[in-house]
Amino acid sequence: MMISTELVDSLSELVGCPRDHFTLEHIPSTFIFEGQEDAGYPFVEMHWFNRGPEVQDKVAASLTQMIRQVTSETTDIAIIFHQLIEQDYYENGEHF
Repeated sequence: MMISTELVDSLSELVGCPRDHFTLEHIPSTFIFEGQEDAGYPFVEMHWFNRGPEVQDKVAASLTQMIRQVTSETTDIAIIFHQLIEQDYYENGEHF
């Protein structure tokens, strides 16, 4: 929300694809720890076509830096990359 434009701008540049190829989704969650609701921490899932470990490291660092703008320095930030397989990805019924 607050950092969404900056986030997509950065990802577009790092990954090398147009801004409109990115979709951000916020899914509200309830975190639970030892039977009590907990504040939790940012948990980012990135679904993408593999661009190698160097680009992945840069994307993770950029995401962490931007999320730090709206969290504290001590907040854990988890980023998980899910590799999409081109032969399994369709857009409008066609292979991507």
